Amino acid sequence: KARGRRLHKLLEVLPAHPRAQWQDMGRALLEGAADHEAMLAEVTALLDNPDLSHVFAPDTLAEVDVSAQLALRGNARMHGSIDRLIIGADEVTVIDFKSNAVVPTCAENVPDGILRQMGAYIEAITQIFPKHSAKCAILWTTNAELMPIDPALARAALPAP
Repeated sequence: KARGRRLHKLLEVLPAHPRAQWQDMGRALLEGAADHEAMLAEVTALLDNPDLSHVFAPDTLAEVDVSAQLALRGNARMHGSIDRLIIGADEVTVIDFKSNAVVPTCAENVPDGILRQMGAYIEAITQIFPKHSAKCAILWTTNAELMPIDPALARAALPAP
């Protein structure tokens, strides 16, 4: 968990700064972490990956707090923090970072807890942006895979009220 929190912090902070500053900033943010060089290398590889440039583009939002009532959960209130939010003209994409050592082979094999989290985010985003279509994906930091998750699959993971 501590490793995941540190990776999240790097992915939140570093993209807003020039690449030349990433190493020094990363070391400062990771002060005291035993594997700080490995974490910094992992995050730098993600940020340098051209296939992921849209995830970290300047017009994306980082660590977006959301709160909504979930109709699929008996109007239970959820609070969460979306790692990355991409807002387009007619589409909103929720991206969550996961640093699991074992990466599922496909979206259907993603652990239920993660699917529930994504389902809650999709429910919240559709309330906040009712005229936009909502998509979601998981960025697995271990192998730099951006895995789209079908919103219907994510919603289906939400427990019935």
